[in-house]
Amino acid sequence: MNILVALRQERGKLQQQLKGIARAILALSGPHPGASREKDTSHKGVARKRTMSAAGRARISKLTKARWAKFRAEKARKVR
Repeated sequence: MNILVALRQERGKLQQQLKGIARAILALSGPHPGASREKDTSHKGVARKRTMSAAGRARISKLTKARWAKFRAEKARKVR
């Protein structure tokens, strides 16, 4: 019976250590625990690709086209 008591005590010690480790992980994950890198992987451990909204793509496309139009206009002015 002493073995059972010793094992239960050891289990209690291990549980306390696990709680300490969990608190340390929580503290190190920063002010926003939900912002960890774990969410960037699927349940199989494969990295998920980030997606961009259609509005975001359209905004970037519009700005890029404007930037290139300005570049081409300046280039045309220099040639003349």
